Amino acid sequence: MEPILVEKEESGGGTGLACPICYDPLTRISDSPLYVGSTAGSNLQCNTCKKTYFGNETHLDLVASSGSKQYDESMPLATEMFRTPVVSFLYERGWRQNFIFGGFPGPEKEFDMAKNYLNPVLGGNIVDASCGSGMFTRLFAKSGLFSQVIALDYSENMLRQCYEFIEKEENFPKEKVTLVRADISRLPFKKSSIDAVHAGAALHCWPSPSTAVAEISRVLRPGGVFVATTCILDGPFAFVPFLRTFRQIIMGIAGSHIFLSEWELEDLCRTYGLVGFAYMRNRRFVMISARKPS
Repeated sequence: MEPILVEKEESGGGTGLACPICYDPLTRISDSPLYVGSTAGSNLQCNTCKKTYFGNETHLDLVASSGSKQYDESMPLATEMFRTPVVSFLYERGWRQNFIFGGFPGPEKEFDMAKNYLNPVLGGNIVDASCGSGMFTRLFAKSGLFSQVIALDYSENMLRQCYEFIEKEENFPKEKVTLVRADISRLPFKKSSIDAVHAGAALHCWPSPSTAVAEISRVLRPGGVFVATTCILDGPFAFVPFLRTFRQIIMGIAGSHIFLSEWELEDLCRTYGLVGFAYMRNRRFVMISARKPS
């Protein structure tokens, strides 16, 4: 018997969840809300292709291949590494803290810096893309500056860590946070449905930054803001022979990207329809911002 669909807006409103295959809106089949701790048993169906997506204890699974029984494919090494239980566990227990040696100021300072760029869209929704264990997700949610926070990552184990950290927080606003497993190159959101996208220390890990930024441009509302941090190999590294050739080799093997200048990042944003590029540097660290034209 076909399930009877009762169309409902997603919990928290404004999440704009869509099928990663059709990009058409998803309809909730079950009555389960979609915020942290309530996704187990959640069913969402695409009205176009009729594919159903499910939630488990920790998150909604909205990758295009969700539910496949026989077919499987691996992502590039850099992506698969963060899917492992060991790296996911260690990420917020020493791994991320070592970023200070590359000039990263630390999560709290980076959060304050990001707020300056995000000021025009405060009160809207925000996607914490490649959220990892959720250190920025928690900061965004507890700040009260956004109506909804969508923590998005491809790694099931990172999302589990994100869930467990949130569960340990007292008086945490769970109703404002939804955990979603998704591919950054196939975002499960409707066109022009997101006010802000944040990606902390993630751009260089994406298999295709160009495809990811194109997707971010698609889902941002007019005036929406993209803020990201990454690292740049310039200065003395610029004199390394065959650096660009070496970069291509690294990209082919690991699937990660090496950026050589902030102007390369500006060109990336401009090429995919984002304007108003700005940046802040501290040694290898860079925070960039761009927006969708109004």
